[in-house]
Amino acid sequence: MSASGHIDDGLAARPSRRRARVLLVQTQAENAGAQEISRLVGAGLVARGHLVHHLFFYDRTGGAPDLASVEFCTHERPHSPLALLRFVLATRRRIADWRPDVVFTFQHWGNTLGAPLVRAAGHAPVVANQVSSPALVPLVATLLDRLWGSLGLYRVITTNSDDTHAFYSTYPAAYRARLVRVPYGCEVKTGVLDRAAARAAFGLPPDAAVIGCAARLHPAKRLDCALRLLPRRPDLHLLLAGQGPARGELERLAAGLGVAERVRFLGELLPSRIGDFLAALDAFVFPSASETFGLAGLEAAVAGVPVIASDLRVLHEVLTWHDRPAALFVDPTDTAAFAAAVDRILADPALAADLAAAGRALHDRYRLDAMIDAYADLVDRVLAVAPPA
Repeated sequence: MSASGHIDDGLAARPSRRRARVLLVQTQAENAGAQEISRLVGAGLVARGHLVHHLFFYDRTGGAPDLASVEFCTHERPHSPLALLRFVLATRRRIADWRPDVVFTFQHWGNTLGAPLVRAAGHAPVVANQVSSPALVPLVATLLDRLWGSLGLYRVITTNSDDTHAFYSTYPAAYRARLVRVPYGCEVKTGVLDRAAARAAFGLPPDAAVIGCAARLHPAKRLDCALRLLPRRPDLHLLLAGQGPARGELERLAAGLGVAERVRFLGELLPSRIGDFLAALDAFVFPSASETFGLAGLEAAVAGVPVIASDLRVLHEVLTWHDRPAALFVDPTDTAAFAAAVDRILADPALAADLAAAGRALHDRYRLDAMIDAYADLVDRVLAVAPPA
């Protein structure tokens, strides 16, 4: 994205064969990985001449100010049968009012609730995007997803990594026949602030050692592991960009460890501010327990920030290219090993520079225009079977 907020990378270079009304549906509005991908896909499809509308089931963090043409079905997650009924009726009405030709759904509830509501509202083909880590999906959503994909409620099912794709290898043949591998593209997050200005903006000492993570504050992200690094180095500061249910617990842990004054909870940052956030860091820590892709880690690597990531197969896949890793991989629950990896980067400029160079090279592997081409091709593919109304 350019400083003006427009997505570049040549996204308008390949106009689609047919203009379509495209609806992107997902559970909640927040600046997390799934929402970032739908933002990029939506903007890319608009650049190719499509009409795009974003529909969120509910608003988690105060709206989506970085999106055009966006709508919410309800203000908060339904917590009663009556609220759920109202949500279902409102969602079906909004889908019918938009009259989409193609619907892309994201996240497990976006897929499993969105697909039948699209069918109830009309006959637009649904492309379900598997962006929720299977380990974190409730059993009922897993069963519904398997059923909808096998029955054909999803026209196409996308996966974003080989590791995620392999998860579905034991699913019914009818489900597997709909699977399409669509690697993510990565927008280079460049901010307007240099290192010194970024640190000043986030209230950091100019010469401090700084690590950080941009992630939802959720137990599965294991950000407590990052907090436990701070007592080992009195000069180490931690920046956390994101919101979520674990914030209170993390704040209490920071206080209990005696490091609260060296932790900055920045809240949710818009995509246009992530570049400034990354500019302030010496290293990006990514201790997540489970991922389907790991977009936040990739964004940090492509921006030239050394990454220390969980020793997950999918993160090895995404953050290694031509046998050249763009991260140090550790078990973050082993505090000594995690701390040693941070110390290596802080103490060895040559290692930090090598990881940064390997990370920047990943941009050629995960080009944004290639991802948008893949989604534009999916629009053309499903409309070839189901022409627009």
